[in-house]
Amino acid sequence: MDLRIFTEPQQGATYDDLLAVARAAEDLGYDAFFRSDHYLRMSGDGLPGPTDAWTTLAGLARDTTRIRLGTLVTSATFRLPGPLAVTVAGVDQMSGGRVELGLGAGWFEAEHRAFGIPFPPLKERFDRLEEQLALITGMWSAPEGSEYDHDGSNYPVSGQPALVRTTQPGGVPIIVGGAGRRRTPSLAARYAAEFNVPFSSVDETAQLFARVDAVCEEHGRDPLSLGHSAAQVLCVGKDEATLRRRAEAIGRDVAELRANGLAGTPEEVRERVGRLAEAGASRVYLQVLDLHDLDHLADAHAALTA
Repeated sequence: MDLRIFTEPQQGATYDDLLAVARAAEDLGYDAFFRSDHYLRMSGDGLPGPTDAWTTLAGLARDTTRIRLGTLVTSATFRLPGPLAVTVAGVDQMSGGRVELGLGAGWFEAEHRAFGIPFPPLKERFDRLEEQLALITGMWSAPEGSEYDHDGSNYPVSGQPALVRTTQPGGVPIIVGGAGRRRTPSLAARYAAEFNVPFSSVDETAQLFARVDAVCEEHGRDPLSLGHSAAQVLCVGKDEATLRRRAEAIGRDVAELRANGLAGTPEEVRERVGRLAEAGASRVYLQVLDLHDLDHLADAHAALTA
């Protein structure tokens, strides 16, 4: 089971805060450090203010050495696909080929209003996401010496020199995820290296994995070629006092976390990860909400690798 740390910096974090977590995760042996792509906090005051996901990852690409880096997930409404393809390829080069791109349709309407970002209706957002996936992967894989063209209704491209190159052969791995029953699994089957189920029960996670596997077969793709992952909020404590303290630090109730996340004693957390593995997950993103409690990362790693 790959173990990845997943952070939410829009809730309040400096670059140095994120670097400390990324380096701790790297030293402890975690597989990856991921961050959300948001500018507006969901709760609290959000101080000291927002950071940009790909600016952060560019810094971490130079300030770490082994750990993989990525977004869960970049919003297709935030960036034009051509410049995004260039940015992600550049960060991949800076990291020596350690970057992954989670890409989604966008959902947080208040955030779009707060930062002057257009927020189309849901169908249009998915149309744009689909076209962005086609365009970005097409730019990365266009044959050397050719020109890349894309006859798209939202992002037409003509005469683009095939010079956008990633360090990883064939392009940066794409992550598509969510609970959508139709378009989401289809996009994953066509474009993604990994399908992610965020913050769902074990039973629902298994159902969504089964659905994307069936869609892969409909598209003529071997389901085993698509990675399966889950994202879960993390709160582990060696005793009830530690568990309660960590839950209070993120403004959550222990009972609610036990029901809906990877929370509890080391034994409880191991048991739930085991159930996720039985459901088909080979990778888990551990959502860490208190970025100053680095001992939490160590306790979780010890619990899940015992």
